[in-house]
Amino acid sequence: MTIVYSRIAKKRIESFDKPTKQRVKSAIEKLPLGDVKKLKGYNNEYRLRVGNLRVLFTYTDDNIIINDILPRGQAYNRI
Repeated sequence: MTIVYSRIAKKRIESFDKPTKQRVKSAIEKLPLGDVKKLKGYNNEYRLRVGNLRVLFTYTDDNIIINDILPRGQAYNRI
């Protein structure tokens, strides 16, 4: 299984401080384990909870595509 980062997700990870960046990266590497839930109303959209952050990703047969990483309040407004 391959993990692919979108351009926006890469930018957001780089904007975090070092401890947060490490926490998010280690949580993403452990996918599909962790606090993962399917988003209602979408076929392959999921979210991973990392503290107050939400990693929004798409799960396909061979790939996990990281779409965005947002604070909790902003992540659910997007939907």
